Amino acid sequence: MIYTNLTSVFFLGIGGIGMSAIARYFLSKGFHVAGYDRTPSPLTAELQQEGIGVVFDESPDAVPDDFRENEHTLVVRTPAVPESQKQFVWFRDNGFCIKKRAEVLGDITRQMQALCVAGTHGKTTTSTILAHLLYQSDINTNAFLGGISNNYGTNLLLSKDSNYVVVEADEYDRSFHWLSPYMAVITSADPDHLDIYGDAAGFREGFSHFTSLVRKGGVLLLRQGVHIDLRVQSGVSVYTYSGIPDEALPLPDFRAENVTVKDGNIFFDFVTPQERISGLKLGVPVWVNIENSVAAMAVAWLNGVTESELRIGLASYSGVWRRFNIHVNTDHAVYIDDYAHHPTEISNSIKSIRRLLPDRHLTVIFQPHLFTRTRDFADGFAAELSMADEILLLPVYPARELPIEGVDSFMLQRKITVPCRVLEKTELIDELKRRATDKAHDLGIYATIGAGDIDRLVPTITRILD
Repeated sequence: MIYTNLTSVFFLGIGGIGMSAIARYFLSKGFHVAGYDRTPSPLTAELQQEGIGVVFDESPDAVPDDFRENEHTLVVRTPAVPESQKQFVWFRDNGFCIKKRAEVLGDITRQMQALCVAGTHGKTTTSTILAHLLYQSDINTNAFLGGISNNYGTNLLLSKDSNYVVVEADEYDRSFHWLSPYMAVITSADPDHLDIYGDAAGFREGFSHFTSLVRKGGVLLLRQGVHIDLRVQSGVSVYTYSGIPDEALPLPDFRAENVTVKDGNIFFDFVTPQERISGLKLGVPVWVNIENSVAAMAVAWLNGVTESELRIGLASYSGVWRRFNIHVNTDHAVYIDDYAHHPTEISNSIKSIRRLLPDRHLTVIFQPHLFTRTRDFADGFAAELSMADEILLLPVYPARELPIEGVDSFMLQRKITVPCRVLEKTELIDELKRRATDKAHDLGIYATIGAGDIDRLVPTITRILD
């Protein structure tokens, strides 16, 4: 460990998916671990059960005794926690070492062979597939994931024998600039977080800088069609990949061919620069996962995972919590929950649903995430959501932001071209209960989409529609 003088680590925003993985890591290394979060959640409850103290009072008096000595305590904060938060102010004023989550993750991963997956879309699924392929192979790996793996029920994988670590490289707040990848994947670079980067050019510049961080002798894997300026160091190998290749572009180095659908399953050939692995079964049969799987298998293949290990690993992959999870699948109703919160992600989600179930009425329940994102991509949100048959909008989830005048769900409602209503959460549940009482009619497909706290409604909606 590089933090040899420390005994305790306190996390400000411990309930976040990325923060909780690092908290679990420090706990596994024998540190005292605790943290603050604004509200209880299933994830904070799990952390408490694992022996991590979680407080929901931001008063400095709520900080446990083991975390009040500045010489032996590291404070880790997420950008979602403002600098005006009372515990942050107390730690800062009393001389504690305070680091951002990304900085600590960079410290950890610099000691290992880091396999970093970046991109506006697809990074959580791609990194989780990669982690599973490596973990179940002879190579093995550690992993810090941006979602809960359905295979392992956690966002942290640990290995005593492997020096590899899979990392989801988050572009928000330029967090991925703290990393030192041995191999890096860029799945997409569609502009987002314009409150941080200013404009699309600034966003792409952030990814260009990320390419310069790949270590000499390492690998950069770039999705076909991603347009950024590469700044790789000498000695870095650059490969391209795709799902089904775009015929208008040169063939990528890694790709899928001979894609077939049979009995609700997707099969394809994985083509590398040296061999073809035929008839692979995709464990989670969602169309966009073909592309994500090719990226993950490319990195696994480059690190020595065998054909048989790739075949078994891909077929046994069971997905990520809140990434196109099917909770109800009956003749009466289908219910799918997805984390999509950017227009491109919403487009992929709706298109996947249409491919699976093309003839059923689709109602999308969407919770916009962040006022700035809603403002910056309002037209894109409206266009993609209008591919559904009906939209039910929840109010904007603010996360770290204050309201912006004129930016709300009613603004989106006015732009959406299919039937659309704005409902509070309680109104939504009442509406679904009313619809579910009519057992004579097919309810069709319902999809909850968004990155805020809409996931808290999933169990209730599942009970109503099942």
